[in-house]
This record gives sequence, structure tokens and C-alpha cells, in this order.
Amino acid sequence: MRKLIGFAQALRQDRSGLAVIELAYCFPLLVLTIGYGLEMTNLASVNMRVSQAAMALADNMSRVGMESSLSRVQIRESDVADSFIGMQKQTNGIDLTTRGRVILSSLEQNASGGQWIHWQRCIGSKSATSAYGTQGTGATGTSFAGMGVASARITAPANTAVMFVEVVYDYKPLFTTMFIPARTIRYEASFIVREDRDLTQIYNPSPAAAVYSCTAFSST
Repeated sequence: MRKLIGFAQALRQDRSGLAVIELAYCFPLLVLTIGYGLEMTNLASVNMRVSQAAMALADNMSRVGMESSLSRVQIRESDVADSFIGMQKQTNGIDLTTRGRVILSSLEQNASGGQWIHWQRCIGSKSATSAYGTQGTGATGTSFAGMGVASARITAPANTAVMFVEVVYDYKPLFTTMFIPARTIRYEASFIVREDRDLTQIYNPSPAAAVYSCTAFSST
């Protein structure tokens, strides 16, 4: 009996396992905090990459074209294809065109001085369309106000074009939706064309390049 009482007293005074017990209590909260932090970091990184991809594509498309001393710069389907391929390489780690949709529009002035979407090219498996209209929107008249939110409307000056890019991307959480729910990320970017561009059409000389029509849904 005396030994049993001594053992009980010694056990009551023993503090060697206190840290382990405290860790066991705190571990679930620690896991939740780390998981949430990782998800927030990943979400911020993906937002930045999608935003940069939209800006880079609009910038690249405002510069490309086949230069000639005899005519204005001509934009070709191969220029669009090359810019899309570059964007895919830039966003390789987030599968932008597999889980998203990229819409490239040439915003110009029509014969009446109004805004119109002369042509559009798209890439991506996600089923999504432009928030402002399809190819040909605003071809006549002046009712089409331009592209972008009303508080920052983008319009094209006369005799040139604005390359307007919309990116719609389905964000997939790292772990589960318990930390951050699945969401759709959307970014827009625009750049005015740098050169004196031939605005009549997109050329496709032989050998013809693939046309990234907005009626097709493909990641390639």
C-alpha cells in the first residue's frame, strides 16, 4: 500500500510528458492554420500568374505583325498562335487553358465612329464567352460602348485597334474546399496596337496556320 501511494505521488509530480500533451491538444489547430496559410499563398500566386498572363498576351498581340516597307503591318493567324503558345508556357504550372478560357478581341472603330469587336480568337477548354460580346458586336451604329467595366470603359481610337484580353479560370484548391471554396478567377487586360496595322483582316498565308475560333473549346 505504501508503495502504491508513493507511486501515485510521484506520478502526480511528474511533468515530463506535459509538452507532448499540450502539442496533442494544439496539433489540430496547427494543421488548420498551416493548411489555410498554404491555400491563401497558393491562391495569391495563381491570381498573380493569371493577371500577368492576361497582360502579357495583350502586350504581345499589340506588337506582333509582318512588317513591310510597302504596306501597313499585317497580323496573321500564326501571330495569334505563337502568342497563345507563349502564354501556355508562361502558365504551365496552373493549366490555364485546361481549366480556363482565354478570349482575345480586337476592339476597333466602325465606319460610324462607334466601337466594335472586329474579330475574336479563343483558347481553353472551359465553356465561357466574352462578357462584352462576340465577334461582330457593334459592327454598325454607335450603341456599343466598348469593353471593360463601366467605370473604366476601354475604347479604340480611330484608325487603330485595342487588343483586349479576358481570362476566365477555375481555381482548384490545393487540398480540399474546407479552407478556400472553389472559385472562378477573372482578369482583363488591354493594350493599344503599337504599329500602323492593317485592320482589314487577319491574314493566313500558306502554309496556313490553325485558326483559334471562339466556337471551339480546346486547350491546344
